[in-house]
Amino acid sequence: MRPDQSLSTMDPKVAWSPWEPTAQEPWDARRVRHLMRRGGFGAKPSEVKELVELGPAKTIDRILGKNNTQALEAFEQESSQIVSAIRSSGNIESLAAWWIHRMIHTPSPLIEKITLFWHGHFATGADKVNDIELMVQQNKLLREHALGDFRKMVHEVSKDPAMLLYLDSASNRKTHPNENYARELMELFCLGEGNYTEQDVQQLARCFTGWEIRRKSFRFNPYQHDSGMKTLLDRQGIESGEEAIDAVLAHRSMPTFIAGKLVRFFVCDEPNPTAEFLEPLAEVFRKSDFTIEPLVRTILSSKLMLSDWSVGKKVRSPIDFMVESIRSLQVTTNLDRLAKGLDGIGQALFNPPNVKGWDGGRAWINSSTLIGRSNLIVDLLREPATRFGRTDLAAWLKSQQLTDQNQWLKWLEDSLLSVPLNDSDKQLLQSIAEKSDGGLDPWKRILVALSQNPKMHLS
Repeated sequence: MRPDQSLSTMDPKVAWSPWEPTAQEPWDARRVRHLMRRGGFGAKPSEVKELVELGPAKTIDRILGKNNTQALEAFEQESSQIVSAIRSSGNIESLAAWWIHRMIHTPSPLIEKITLFWHGHFATGADKVNDIELMVQQNKLLREHALGDFRKMVHEVSKDPAMLLYLDSASNRKTHPNENYARELMELFCLGEGNYTEQDVQQLARCFTGWEIRRKSFRFNPYQHDSGMKTLLDRQGIESGEEAIDAVLAHRSMPTFIAGKLVRFFVCDEPNPTAEFLEPLAEVFRKSDFTIEPLVRTILSSKLMLSDWSVGKKVRSPIDFMVESIRSLQVTTNLDRLAKGLDGIGQALFNPPNVKGWDGGRAWINSSTLIGRSNLIVDLLREPATRFGRTDLAAWLKSQQLTDQNQWLKWLEDSLLSVPLNDSDKQLLQSIAEKSDGGLDPWKRILVALSQNPKMHLS
């Protein structure tokens, strides 16, 4: 796949076939970092060499946490202790810091990355739900089903108390059906625009009447349920909410819609692939009985994904930008403060802007958020709790055998950038680093100057 090639000129079967290394496109440190950025949150320096030796298929196994049960169990135990303390404190804002901690330290980064995708897909906001336990419950649900049976996940999300509250489905009564969840289930979660009618929305809303919450759990109230037969998506004789969900999931557009959302998340922000281009992925999804993992594996191991074509085709989200930097630089810092900073540049975990989630792509970047990202790096460097490899930056640089600033810039370029710097970029960075002050030493000023370069924000 040539970097300048249009999707419209590609053979879909070739694009989604497994990538194989060549002399021109070897499986090397650069490609490892590319896969780790897209399928996780960047690579720690200690990981890169090992993953080069493993190859792409085993690297995907590794970021899924395969054959790493002991590390996963220890990590989940630590994570449970943190979230228990947050429950006790009643501070719902600390949930974002807890999830960032998971993203940084997880032995299975692809699981956290796809959980983040589903959080934006089945968008639910803590500001409206206003219950720590329900938001933790939903986050756990999305993680448990992140790569499993999509149909089962949709059924469970539909009965999830946080979702019921967020889209007003918990107050859905037979005398006055609420259409919010019915509309979003078809438009945003399963089918996309143009694949249903207003009558379908009305009929689907009737199916969900009587779905309530009691004691923070789903409860069906038959006295508030419209038990009459409904016609939905040209199917007659549908009575219950469960039957209605099955009818939505059986619609012909569902596999293509989900494949398209995942391609945009993992491969490229633009352009939106056609249904014909997505058909090989939709077929993988169908053949796996709508299990998500084979679809994600096909995308991540494909020629389109691992060729040079996809490099630089995505804008880093605020979370990708910061968590990848933290992992690569082996940083520990004040995560509560970092979570608030991410909110300020457009990505508040547990509080997506609306039911559509985050728009992503070019919407992440404008003059304000670009400055905000650089300021967040400055804040991280000035934060007293910030450490590099559990020490200060000077000691960490020495441990990495980085003895001059040109080496440091090259290391940052290799570790953090998908698109290489040209000579003009490097001269400008050195000039900014030399002129800036702000109480930071020259080594830190280089990192800040790099965060102001547009290439830092491409993945």
